[in-house]
Amino acid sequence: MAYWLFKTEPDTFSIDTLKQQQVSCWEGVRNYQARNMMRDDIKLGDQVLVYHSSCKDVGVVGIAEVVREAYPDHFQFDPEGPYFDPKSDPDNPRWVMVDIEYVRHLRLVSLKRMKANPALAEMPLVKRGNRLSIMPVSEEQWREILQMTGQF
Repeated sequence: MAYWLFKTEPDTFSIDTLKQQQVSCWEGVRNYQARNMMRDDIKLGDQVLVYHSSCKDVGVVGIAEVVREAYPDHFQFDPEGPYFDPKSDPDNPRWVMVDIEYVRHLRLVSLKRMKANPALAEMPLVKRGNRLSIMPVSEEQWREILQMTGQF
């Protein structure tokens, strides 16, 4: 089992939305490095920290689990949709998505608190210039973030 952090803008899709839906596809990833992680590394049963970005309370807000491994992101073929990619071929799709299932809400662990925690200094999220919407989290970092919620 591996651990991941998935960023989302709560105005578009929040942890509350995931809780309501229970299972959702994680579509719209249009960065090759993030796509490669989804395609090659994210596996069934992997755990996901759901992270709200571009909002007032930026940080980790919940946990999800991967319930379906990478498959073609059908939104890339919808010319009316925001994720349309005219260069993607249905016989060789460029973009993939995974399905995740809601596990639980967490008390917010803000980006500010994560940056101030020396145990998280090597986490890609807190390093300058890292803008990926999907990134790996080590088991130690996972445990530290859960400890920071005060719920474990």
